[in-house]
Amino acid sequence: ARMGRTLVELFYDVISPYSWLAFEALCRYRHIWNIDLRFRPAFLGGIMQQTGNKPPAMLPKRGEYMLKDMKRMAKYYQVPVHMSPDAFQHIMGTSSLTAMRFITAIDMTNPQYLEPLSREFWMRFWSQHEDISQPENILAVARQAGLSAELSQKALEMISSSTVKDRLKDTTAEALKYGAFGMPAVVAHYDGEPHLFFGSDRLELLGSIIGEKWLGPVPS
Repeated sequence: ARMGRTLVELFYDVISPYSWLAFEALCRYRHIWNIDLRFRPAFLGGIMQQTGNKPPAMLPKRGEYMLKDMKRMAKYYQVPVHMSPDAFQHIMGTSSLTAMRFITAIDMTNPQYLEPLSREFWMRFWSQHEDISQPENILAVARQAGLSAELSQKALEMISSSTVKDRLKDTTAEALKYGAFGMPAVVAHYDGEPHLFFGSDRLELLGSIIGEKWLGPVPS
């Protein structure tokens, strides 16, 4: 982190719609707050498994609420999340492991594409309700994000390597070490210690801890 700037890490998985909200809000605040924002692609499935957490939709009432909540949050945050009535079947039937490995490979080789690539994965899954688990879909997302066919192909070949698998495992383990039990997990390094915030609706609290003013999810 540059002098006097607070390092803020965002641990996220593109299968998580709340991660998308936190991602876009933090991208907006990156130029307003005195922070260095670091994206940390991790694997939500691994975090759920390690902590014994269960997807919200396992509790029908919570699932019902989440559909409404997401609709309101998307509008409030101005992020194009569109929850379909079968959103949960959609999530349950999709593994984000390949996508997160692909994102990790790009983070390791061409980090300048990490932000647009992650955004395109959310767009495809949460806005267009398209598949993100198959190689051809992943390549389509990469193309949308501006990656050359050559770069994408190389990243796709890397996802089966132990280097990429280990990197994703390590990042996920790091999130767990900070106390994460779900996504998004935002960690602010302030006053010599890490402060964990869970969810997209704790950024106001994050601001107050690091001495920054929250101006709503869409600061003008």
